[in-house]
Amino acid sequence: MESHAPWQVGSKAILSVTGLGDLLGRLWAGGRQVVGPVVRDGAICLGPVRTIADLPKGLTDEHGPGTYRLKPRGDEALFGFTVGQHAFKRSILLPEVALVQLRRKGRDVEVEPATPKTQPLALLGVRACDAAALGIQDKVLCGGPYADSDYEARRADVLVIAVQCTNAASTCFCASMGTGPHLSNGFDLALTELLSPTHRFLVEVGSPAGATLANQLELTPVSEGDLSDAKTAEQAALTQMGRHLETAGLREKLQQNPDDSHWENVANRCLSCANCTMVCPTCFCTTMEDRTDLTGDIATRIRRYDSCFSEAFAYVHGGSVRPTVRARYRQWLTHKLSTWVDQFGSLGCVGCGRCITFCPVGIDITAEAKAVGAPARTG
Repeated sequence: MESHAPWQVGSKAILSVTGLGDLLGRLWAGGRQVVGPVVRDGAICLGPVRTIADLPKGLTDEHGPGTYRLKPRGDEALFGFTVGQHAFKRSILLPEVALVQLRRKGRDVEVEPATPKTQPLALLGVRACDAAALGIQDKVLCGGPYADSDYEARRADVLVIAVQCTNAASTCFCASMGTGPHLSNGFDLALTELLSPTHRFLVEVGSPAGATLANQLELTPVSEGDLSDAKTAEQAALTQMGRHLETAGLREKLQQNPDDSHWENVANRCLSCANCTMVCPTCFCTTMEDRTDLTGDIATRIRRYDSCFSEAFAYVHGGSVRPTVRARYRQWLTHKLSTWVDQFGSLGCVGCGRCITFCPVGIDITAEAKAVGAPARTG
């Protein structure tokens, strides 16, 4: 451990693989649940990570429109993949949460508002796109006059241990959105995995909480060679970026073309299954559902994930205001890439490419956004 000065915000150092295991142990011992990438059912998912043995060692992922699979890398990399189907939002904006419970007491009714049962979290393996998505979620759910108290309570004590991308998938386009592949803020610690000549991690301290944690670890000073290796690895991810989305003028173009014929083209392919919104790291649509027990004595109001691709989501008295797939796809893409700016000051897409990969019919948001308003092709 460095002896002449403590690690501070902005410090860079080297952490060994063994040291990463020590980091995990310290987080759990300190009462934090560590949530990170694990392999389940042939995919990278999010789950508890207690030791480095839980991580997807030696695996990478292949992405394409409607295509995903894991395959061996041929090395010992622990973070040698891009993104899985789960976004880290599901650890803070829960898929389902009880809001209030009504209990019959004779002729009276007791109302019991739900109190969030939170646990300090450490999110491990957060990529640049997901860190940007957490920032967007924070703006939507913590800012303004309608903050979400459950989200705020869970977000209040979260450590972000990011991993810099050293490779990109064919569906990635974070560079177009200005959200990656390099992560420069929104983390407590950021790791760059280096495999040669030894397996190690370049650690960057991003917050006072990260500095406190770093000073508990066996870190060694960084060398010029380490910095050069990290820069080369991160540059590789930029050159491998598989998609591009031109954002200049996109907001205006989408708003000016609500009746473009291409919306029908997309609708003819879209299943309206909502996969894109379920895997999206920024989508936040929810609905309310009331459930009663078999006796009828207890009723619970539940908030759960919903999607603008559901016809019922836009239901008002008399019917849905978006009864067609065309209308629902247009709502999703136009909100994500246009009117989100009007509401929250940024685009609602971070370029992770999940919606492309996990769309059953391989609809590509970058291609569809480009096609809307484009001159009709002839011949």
